[in-house]
Formats: sequence, C-alpha cells, structure tokens
Amino acid sequence: MKLRFRLNGREVVVDVHPGRRLLDLLREDLGLTGTKEGCGEGECGACTVLVDGRPRLSCLTAAIQVEGKDVLTVEGLAREGKLHPLQEAFIQTAGVQCGFCTPGLLLAAYALLQENPNPTRDEIREYLSGNLCRCTGYAQVVEAVELAARRLR
Repeated sequence: MKLRFRLNGREVVVDVHPGRRLLDLLREDLGLTGTKEGCGEGECGACTVLVDGRPRLSCLTAAIQVEGKDVLTVEGLAREGKLHPLQEAFIQTAGVQCGFCTPGLLLAAYALLQENPNPTRDEIREYLSGNLCRCTGYAQVVEAVELAARRLR
C-alpha cells in the first residue's frame, strides 16, 4: 500500500506492507538509522520519534499509522548543518555517552520543551522516565535539558 506522510519536514510516499513497523520503515527502507531498536517491546524508549509532535515508540507503531502525519526523527533536529541546541547541550554536559539511547532521549526532551519551555528538574525526569539509559545516570541528561531550555528561551 502507498503511505504518505511528512518526514523531517519533507513529503514522503513509500510502498509499505500493512504490518511493517515504523521503526523498520525508518531504518531499513528510508536509511534513517538514528532511531534505535533497544528492546522491541516499548520498554526502553530508544526508538522514540515524534508523530505530530508527540513522542511515539516506533517499535510499537505500525507504519500505516503515520498516514498523513508529521514524523520527526533525530536526523530532523539539526537544520542546515547546525546542531539543535538540545544536541549541543547533550554534548556539552556529557549527556551522550555510548549514544545508543540518545536519539530517543533527544526527541522526548524536544517534545517536552515544545510543551513546556521552562520545565523543573522533576518535570524533566518525569517526562523522560520512559527512556532508559545505562551510561549517564541521567544527571547529565537533566542538565542538558535545563541548559537547552535556557538557551531556547
């Protein structure tokens, strides 16, 4: 079936099997490998993308569910070769360690800052609670979101 949606600001039309996961469509068919598969069960958040501005686990989302919608992946955060302030903040605070969970954390944090440009530490922790990270201990991630929020205001 033909699937039409906006991906990182560009119109996309692809042939897709009705049972295809969004994660597989992005990684295998469209070559956007920033979105990671951690658990494949919706428990880790590594595969988080934004669909119409809201975090969505792409491992649990059928590709056909994004028909006519806007999808943002980590590849869509940078603009004209310049990192998004969130990406810069993650680098500056060492919120990026092995990097596997980073794309999902970045997109969840981006959605949070769109919804709440001045979140508290507790609000950041709660919003990112669906994203697991084994390397950072989360302190650097929270600092990165706070830093980006200040820069974006």
